[in-house]
Amino acid sequence: MKSSPGRRRKAPARRRPTRTHFVTLAALLVVASVVAGYLALTRPDSTAPTASAGDKGGGATPSATGTKEPAWDGKTKVLGDGSTSYTGPQKGELKPVPLKPGEKPPQFVVFSWDGALEGSDHLFSHYRELAKEYNAHMTFFLTGIYLLPKDKKTQYHPPMHNPGDAAIDYATDEHIRDTLEQLRLAYDQGNEIGTHFNGHFCGAKGGGDWSVEEWKSEIDQFYSFVENWKTNTGFKDIAPLPFDFKKEVTGGRAPCLEGQPNLLKAIKSYGWRYDASSPGDFQIWPAKKNGVWDFPLEMLPYENGKYQGLSMDFNFLYNQSDGETKGDPAKYPLWQQQTVDSYMSGFNRAYYGSRAPLFIGNHFEDWNGGIYMKSIDQVIKNVCTKKGVKCVSFKELADWMDVQKPETLRALRGLDPAQSPDWSSVVK
Repeated sequence: MKSSPGRRRKAPARRRPTRTHFVTLAALLVVASVVAGYLALTRPDSTAPTASAGDKGGGATPSATGTKEPAWDGKTKVLGDGSTSYTGPQKGELKPVPLKPGEKPPQFVVFSWDGALEGSDHLFSHYRELAKEYNAHMTFFLTGIYLLPKDKKTQYHPPMHNPGDAAIDYATDEHIRDTLEQLRLAYDQGNEIGTHFNGHFCGAKGGGDWSVEEWKSEIDQFYSFVENWKTNTGFKDIAPLPFDFKKEVTGGRAPCLEGQPNLLKAIKSYGWRYDASSPGDFQIWPAKKNGVWDFPLEMLPYENGKYQGLSMDFNFLYNQSDGETKGDPAKYPLWQQQTVDSYMSGFNRAYYGSRAPLFIGNHFEDWNGGIYMKSIDQVIKNVCTKKGVKCVSFKELADWMDVQKPETLRALRGLDPAQSPDWSSVVK
């Protein structure tokens, strides 16, 4: 099941990298609706059914002997008497510690994936294995209806749309099975499972038009679909997932990066730690909005620094082939190298400068001959092996940010990306 950008909107003019442009960049992108066009991952309803035993992976499951074994969510073991025992962080999870006076921060890089469906291209498994090979963790944003069979689609009641409507395809049973396997393996290897919500609606009647209560409905339905996959699919040969979605999901990215103001108000009651729905910002250290970490896509040097481009595959697609997913094959090598160069320019600017985290967002797609996937492969190999680099999930980064001194974070946010400071004057 391949991806295509589907409905498009006007792309923004690429802008010269002046400080004035950076300061006003987010507003300009919102006005121009830049990233709404990246939307449709054509891969491949609010009554919630009662969960059957084992749907959530959070209850006791029968063993071969007929006795009940404690369930395991990767962090807390449920004992036979119903009590719990904390066993430490997720496997391989970064242990957050405050910076020491004068210490240079790690260079964090977050690779994140919208949709998180294992289809015929097997890109979920590919990047899970690549993360394992290079000692990296990634964030996989799962779309809720990708675990809801098509014949149950009317269970989804999208805000402002008819039951069962979606701007993307529902997954086949085969793809649901494959995705469940990859979710299990991804979590076991220390990766994060976040949310990309459900129907991927953008533009009119999309997330940007939704009220706080409508966003809450979308979130509640996400939880219903992903927790009750066993009931909805009828699969009896697949074990419960090794985590509880209510505990695992601590953030997400809105489709087309739309609707963050009301989304931030909606997620306060869910205890989420971050949101990755900002439409683009200067490459600086993150801050909090409404009490949660704001992890935006970033503007990176593009075409040898002449312009700044958003750190997502769709942005390169739009600039290089006007959004067409099958552009001129003769230009694929050039476009691939431009993409790699842009990512590496953004990385090097921070790595040798302010050490601001680098956020890279992508889809599982084969646009322009798969050059954007090939670019990411190369970048992972280039950056995750460097000294001082931590390729982490958004959740791990939020953990690290939370333990730093407020005055240290303020000083870090005051740095320009390419500014290489005297760290003793920044970290005190």
